[in-house]
Amino acid sequence: MNIKALLLSLVFVITAIALAFISPAEATLGVNARIVYLHGAWVWAALIGFIAAGLAGAAGLLTRREKLGLGSRALARSGLVFWITYLPISLWAMQTNWNGLFLAEPRWRIALIFAVGGTLLQIGLTLIEKPIWDSLINPIFVLALFGVLQTTEKVLHPPSPMLDSQAWRIQTFFAGQTLFLTLAVFQLARWFYSLKR
Repeated sequence: MNIKALLLSLVFVITAIALAFISPAEATLGVNARIVYLHGAWVWAALIGFIAAGLAGAAGLLTRREKLGLGSRALARSGLVFWITYLPISLWAMQTNWNGLFLAEPRWRIALIFAVGGTLLQIGLTLIEKPIWDSLINPIFVLALFGVLQTTEKVLHPPSPMLDSQAWRIQTFFAGQTLFLTLAVFQLARWFYSLKR
């Protein structure tokens, strides 16, 4: 078991949260924008983990290499941990910026559906214990997630305020948070991978 990877993941998460506390305020949202930055970076890190899981799975399927299937499994589980934990951060962002919880927001409902579905899927893959199934299923999950996200309506959810921002300081802090959270995703994946070795 790779405890060092788990501790590094935690260090990276704490660093990203610390960056959120010192991030610049935004003209409309003020300091409440900081939770939006953290929420957005958390989502991006989870998505990057899912993409990596899909790519490792596809490579494992093509090459029939079990290690790639195990890598896909570890990355999918790590991405899923960050996907699930982004949901309460999302609720916090709603409360601070919309003065209430709008659970009918299509983006939030889709996120919840994929969190539950992804969890059930990973439980099923654990019971099967054959990495080839991870190689097959994880790319399908990633394609389904991105396909649904592309077509999901936004009611109150803005397109991507940090990427559309002209303020370089906001973009820099957001990029830093995304980087540290992505590093956390990959370190957590290393820990998951070490459980099966």
